[in-house]
Amino acid sequence: MVRTRIISGAVLVLLAILTILPGGYILAATLWGISMIAYRELCSACHILGEEARGNNLVTAGYLFISLYYFFMAAFSDRTYLVFCVVMAMIAQLFVYVFTFPRFQAQQVMGAYFSFIYAPVMFSFVYLTRQLPQGLYLVWMIFVGSWISDTCAYTVGMLFGKHRLAPVLSPKKSVEGCLGGIVGSALVGGILGYVLFLGMSLSSTTIWVCALLGAMGSMVSQIGDLAASAIKRNYEIKDYSSLIPGHGGIMDRFDSVIITAPIVYFMCVLLL
Repeated sequence: MVRTRIISGAVLVLLAILTILPGGYILAATLWGISMIAYRELCSACHILGEEARGNNLVTAGYLFISLYYFFMAAFSDRTYLVFCVVMAMIAQLFVYVFTFPRFQAQQVMGAYFSFIYAPVMFSFVYLTRQLPQGLYLVWMIFVGSWISDTCAYTVGMLFGKHRLAPVLSPKKSVEGCLGGIVGSALVGGILGYVLFLGMSLSSTTIWVCALLGAMGSMVSQIGDLAASAIKRNYEIKDYSSLIPGHGGIMDRFDSVIITAPIVYFMCVLLL
């Protein structure tokens, strides 16, 4: 199991490198595919797909606007189109709710729209960060704040963890592990900032901003991890799917990336 998990993780890292380095349409198309799968996983977990929903009209509307959202994002620099898709996705799902009533329950409609925002829209900030000035380098802060944080938190937690962070939701996570993830991500972020400072002739404040990005990314990524776990607990499922051997589904592997991406994007826009 551990070997399978390591191999799958290495494949994911390779996929990230091969799509983020070229960026553009390749990255947008990859994120679109990941978002479509994640959206389906969430809708399935929330009982919007399957016998409970007695149809997939809500999910179909979601697929349509996920596709439009990523098309507009890649094709146009004007981000007004993205706001248009976010609003129209809600209106489209309300249309489905009204004109198929009583096929869907209100909580299913809310769950479908939540799933649209939670995965596809939040994932898009990986692309938006890549499009920033120096985005080729800054985009990796998303993974420093999520995957590096996860590794550091796990290691420190295993070695020193004594105080439970969220005993009911995730008994194995510790306060010490949480702090280890934050400190580890800040250090790696600071190192990346130093490399950028030397190699790109950027301001020395880049070092501290990247360290802050790492720390903040780690904090929110751990919330994202716990939030995804809470949804699984609510709906009594172990994994969102079995797509990725040793990891589960897209939502199981990328739950922290989803939350970290917009934080890194907005902090880069505001601080750099």
